Amino acid sequence: MHATFFLLGSQAVRAPGLVREMAAAGHEIAVHGWLHRPLLLRGPRATHDDLARARDTVGDLTGRPPHLFRPPYGVMSTAAHLAARRLELTPVLWTAWGEDWRARATPESVHRTVTADLRGGGTVLLHDSDCTSAPGSWRATLGAVPRILDTCAARGLSVGPLREHAVGPL
Repeated sequence: MHATFFLLGSQAVRAPGLVREMAAAGHEIAVHGWLHRPLLLRGPRATHDDLARARDTVGDLTGRPPHLFRPPYGVMSTAAHLAARRLELTPVLWTAWGEDWRARATPESVHRTVTADLRGGGTVLLHDSDCTSAPGSWRATLGAVPRILDTCAARGLSVGPLREHAVGPL
């Protein structure tokens, strides 16, 4: 099973070996910015610099430039759209999420929330760390993933990185 991971550049530099390992294992690596700050509160230069730094770091670590960008909190600004275009990054949002960043998240609540909105052609948002979430919240995600995959299989939905679903440059 492969997935798309949207990485914060500030976290990627903390674990460069893990980033390389993820890419070598066939996962698609994309960017989530350098810092997890709302883009609406940032000016054009700060937005561009944040995305460029993350793009360059991820590209250096994986040996291939990323093409996808997921904005923090799912909120874009005019400056973010312009920076993404200049940096050849395609913004991506989601159609279903697990609300797995919350302190009260459980594997059952994450599964229930994701599958309530799960449709063919959708993109599921989950978090694999708690650097911007409630401490330990990644455990709820980890516990929910097998059930989510089983539900997808039962519904006849294929699962994989966004590049396999024609999102972004081909």
